[in-house]
Amino acid sequence: MLDSVRSRMTVWYSALFGLFLILLAGLTYFLYWRNSLERTDSNLSEQSETFIATFNAELKDDKGPDGIKNAAREAMLEHRFRDVVYVIVDGGGKILLSSLDLPAVRGGAEKFAPDMFDSAAFQRLAQSPLKTAGGVYQDVPGGRNGFRGYARPLSQDDRATRLIVLQSLHPQHEMMEDIRNIFFWIIPIALLLASAGGYFLARKSLAPVADMARQARGMGAARFSDRLKVSNPRDELGTLALSFNELLDRLEKSFEQQRRFVADASHELRTPVAILQGETEVTLSRPARSAEEYRETLSILRDESQRLAHIIEDLFTLTRADAGQYPLQIRELYLDELTADVLRRTRSLAISKGISLSSTIQPELPVQADEDLLRRMLLNLLDNAIKYTPAGGKVLVECCREANDYVLRVIDTGAGIPAELQSRIFERFFRADKARSRSEGDTGGAGLGLSIARWIAEAHHGRLELTRSDASGSTFTAYLPAPAGSPSGH
Repeated sequence: MLDSVRSRMTVWYSALFGLFLILLAGLTYFLYWRNSLERTDSNLSEQSETFIATFNAELKDDKGPDGIKNAAREAMLEHRFRDVVYVIVDGGGKILLSSLDLPAVRGGAEKFAPDMFDSAAFQRLAQSPLKTAGGVYQDVPGGRNGFRGYARPLSQDDRATRLIVLQSLHPQHEMMEDIRNIFFWIIPIALLLASAGGYFLARKSLAPVADMARQARGMGAARFSDRLKVSNPRDELGTLALSFNELLDRLEKSFEQQRRFVADASHELRTPVAILQGETEVTLSRPARSAEEYRETLSILRDESQRLAHIIEDLFTLTRADAGQYPLQIRELYLDELTADVLRRTRSLAISKGISLSSTIQPELPVQADEDLLRRMLLNLLDNAIKYTPAGGKVLVECCREANDYVLRVIDTGAGIPAELQSRIFERFFRADKARSRSEGDTGGAGLGLSIARWIAEAHHGRLELTRSDASGSTFTAYLPAPAGSPSGH
């Protein structure tokens, strides 16, 4: 029953609302009862004041030996009220006169009897010390629901003789019982209505979530372009739907890149494998071949296997880089020395293609980095520049410090890259072969060199950019953070 969010929300809402109603009812009941007692005490005080005023007036007219008793009797007769008892006691608590001795009030709600009071409680009230100038209040059990009693001196001259006014609490108890009955009916009905309303609101509020769940279940690889409908982008559910759609956009892009990656990798691997198979089958199909033919076939097999191994190594590097499992071997080195060493290793390749290779290297460029990866980045950039620069062209390497970065620039005089393809130049397996001239007989790479070079720059908290490409050539620039305190370049 509580498996759904709607049910849990309704239960929690109903429980909290029910607790609030119970606390509110209890507080209301307590305050109303306390106010009722305060009104009763105020009424007892007012009744005693009017009784004393009548008593004093009657006492002036009767100066005989029984004047006090007669005056009290006349005052009791004049101040007969329903549910109210007047009692005159002496200093020892003995009852001198009581309105119970008088004829009962017609239509009185409470029928009084002489033995209706709890005698012990009444004596405590009759003999209790008067802590205040006005008198003392106390509950007296008896009758149906007890009495509220008030004791005060009958006169200022005779403080031992007391007037006690008792008022029945039965009407208050009946009223509080009516209030309790009202609460016993109202709270369950209000809780039931609130639960139904809460469930309706929860169901209506969470309906978009259910719709999103149905749409999400219908999505798959074949329907990855579908998106959730957003009815209100400004509320929380709309924000959730937008975030889910953005996640789907990223997943779709990632799956598309993965599909393209697998397709391109298959294509790149198929070519050298096909050559290996073809050369092997041709060689084995003829029983007698010359040593020179065998040597030529083995040379082709060696070249293609080397190309295949290079592609596999590049794929393995990118896979580990994407998974964050390629640890960097950081150590102290000089970027100027590393650049000069790479230039020496690639100079023979440039000379064999008739390309002029020059450099401008600023000395003393210390850096903490992975030497093998930086070497590979620079080799990839130089290999790319030499590969797409025609014979007679030039390749220039610049290595210097600019502000807080070390800058490596590889500038070639090739045909350049069309503007519409420049944004894709760092994509894996992307080659702008149609846009850039290639030397005759060059088999080309797999289109992974620039992707690996960019990853190496980013792994060192730097970046690699194509800063210029037009008909006069292209410039690739790598920025690496320089250590603080090292001298700036000119």
